Amino acid sequence: MTLSILVFLLLLAGGFPSEAIAQTVLPESRHTPLVIAHRGNHRKQPENTVASTKAAIQAGADYVEIDLRTTMDGHLVAMHDGSVDRTTNGKGLVKQLSWSEVQSLRVFNDNKRPHRVPDFEELLTVCKDKINIYLDFKEADVAETWRQIRAAGMEKQVVVYLNSIEQYDEWRLITPDVPLMTSLPDSIVNEDQFRDFLAHRSIVVFDNIRDPKLLAFAHQNGVQVWLDVQQAEESPDTWRPILSLGVDGMQTDHPAMLVRYLEGR
Repeated sequence: MTLSILVFLLLLAGGFPSEAIAQTVLPESRHTPLVIAHRGNHRKQPENTVASTKAAIQAGADYVEIDLRTTMDGHLVAMHDGSVDRTTNGKGLVKQLSWSEVQSLRVFNDNKRPHRVPDFEELLTVCKDKINIYLDFKEADVAETWRQIRAAGMEKQVVVYLNSIEQYDEWRLITPDVPLMTSLPDSIVNEDQFRDFLAHRSIVVFDNIRDPKLLAFAHQNGVQVWLDVQQAEESPDTWRPILSLGVDGMQTDHPAMLVRYLEGR
C-alpha cells in the first residue's frame, strides 16, 4: 500500500491515531518558565509596532506576541482589534481597508512620536535570530502567512496561537510541523476527555490550564502550558501563584521586570 493511500484511509477513518500525530518541536528559549511580551513591550512603546517588538527584544523576552490580520487586498499586518479605531488615527475594519490606507495611519502613543502599523514581513525581519514569535492568528491567510515565515527562515522561531478549531484544519493542511497552541475547551474537565482531544489534534501548548491534574496530564504527554499574567500592575505577588502551578511560560505586560525576577530567583 502506498503512503498516499494509507493517509487517505486514515483520514476516512476519522484521523490519525494519537501516536501518529506529527510531533512538533518548540523554539528554543532562555528562561524557564519562558517570558512572552504581550503585544510587544507595549508599556514602553505602542502595541504591535516595530518599536514595541524591539523593546521586547531589549527586555530579554523569549517571545513577542504579534496579532495578525489581513487587509482588503491581502496584505498581512499586525493589529489586535478587528478595527483600527482604538489604536490609530483612522476608522474602519482592517479587512475593509487596503494596505495603502493602513500604511497612511499613525498609531497612538504617549510620547507623540510617530509610529505606523507594520506588516508581517517587517516584523519577521526584526525578530529573526533575536526573539521567537507567539503569533496570535486573528484573521489572516494561512498559506501567505506560512510562505512569509518560510521566506524569512523563521520556521523554527514561531508558535501559532489558534482562535478556532477551523484554523487548526487550515494550518495542518499547509504544514504538519509548525507548533500550534490554543485554549483547552471548557467542556474538557477530565483526563479521558483531554486524552481524546490530543489524540485528534497535534497541539503542543495550551494557554488556560490551571487545574493541577490536567496540567500534570499535559506535562506527562509532552504538552506545555503558558498562562496569561498581563495586567497594568504586576509584581512577584502576581507571579508566584502562577509559578507555583509549574507552568512553562508566562505572557506579561512587563517583560523586563519578569525577566529580572526569574533570573534573580
